Amino acid sequence: MATIKTDDVFSIASFDPSKLAESFREFAEKGAQQSKDAYAKLKTAGEEAGKTLEATVQTAQAGTVEIGLKAIDVLRVNAETSLSHMEALLGVKSVAEFVELQTSFLRKQAELAVDQAKSMQETTKQVAEKLAKPSKEAAEKAMASFKVA
Repeated sequence: MATIKTDDVFSIASFDPSKLAESFREFAEKGAQQSKDAYAKLKTAGEEAGKTLEATVQTAQAGTVEIGLKAIDVLRVNAETSLSHMEALLGVKSVAEFVELQTSFLRKQAELAVDQAKSMQETTKQVAEKLAKPSKEAAEKAMASFKVA
């Protein structure tokens, strides 16, 4: 069985300060490079997030205008229909004619309301899809970068 001499293990003569300095320098350089890489990734992610936010805000603004114009169109059609009905009511000569005119108007208004609701729903759906698209693409890109890393 071999015996280890304790004075050799703890000997100061085996300590080389130049190797320690070189190891420390390599460690510091590696840490600095990792910090630079992390900063570059963070900077890129921040820029992409800013672009995504900007695209989302622009899409939201355009979508709001589109929905607003659709609502104005609905109001215009309803007002025109109501005014036309009022004019028709002025020419009524009997109760039966009034009831027929009123029933017809209400049926047309119900059909129109359903069509307008479908149209608004479709427009809102399209705007929501456009609004979600930049965020969805950014999330997919981020997830892909995590899979690569």
